[in-house]
Amino acid sequence: MKKTILATAVLALSAGVGLAQDRTVRMGTEGAYAPYNFTNDAGEIDGFERELGDELCNRAELTCEWVKNDWDSIIPNLVSGNYDTIMAGMTVTDEREMVIDFTQDYQPPTPSPYVALSEDVDLETGVIAAQTGTLQAAFVAETPATLIEFATFDETIAALRSGEADAVLADLEYLAPVVEDSSGELLFVGDRVPLGKGIGMGVRKSDSDLRDTFDAAISSMKEDGSLNELLIKWFGENTATY
Repeated sequence: MKKTILATAVLALSAGVGLAQDRTVRMGTEGAYAPYNFTNDAGEIDGFERELGDELCNRAELTCEWVKNDWDSIIPNLVSGNYDTIMAGMTVTDEREMVIDFTQDYQPPTPSPYVALSEDVDLETGVIAAQTGTLQAAFVAETPATLIEFATFDETIAALRSGEADAVLADLEYLAPVVEDSSGELLFVGDRVPLGKGIGMGVRKSDSDLRDTFDAAISSMKEDGSLNELLIKWFGENTATY
């Protein structure tokens, strides 16, 4: 089985050479979702997905450039052609797969936690903050709790600290360093919520060759262990790996 996977990966990766001759692949990301992606002091896209994306492009022999786009329009602007992929901490869901295609996941699914200022917070009927257009926002909207949405995750944390929200629901990998750096001000509370199918790269449905090429590159990184090394580097020893 392993030989078959590797053989398929080699064939698909070799197809990337042809893609590179046709165009530069534009990698769309938010640039505001550390440690997945963020804008560093030099004004450049940085983070786990930048390092991973560059390595995937290298393995596929593709010429790639990074494009920054706000989260709330990141799927429409992929579909309209502003860039060719999405690498922005995007969880694969059935709803999103109706609009765009995804590669296999490059991070396993992890349950989403709540963060609050007190363990006594009312998660069932309280005010819960989440970023607009996320699985967390959709989940809260289906509960008796009051949902307030913000354009960025930083704004959800600000709303929690100001008292506008009772709790925040977000990805564990985003919230973990925020909680750690809060010196005990912020706490994980309640049960974690399982959402989605892991994080993958989004592409247009018409770009099946590009999807297959990146899929093969992800497979090769899973096979040689380098993807696990990146996950641990950016998310710590306790993160889920392959």
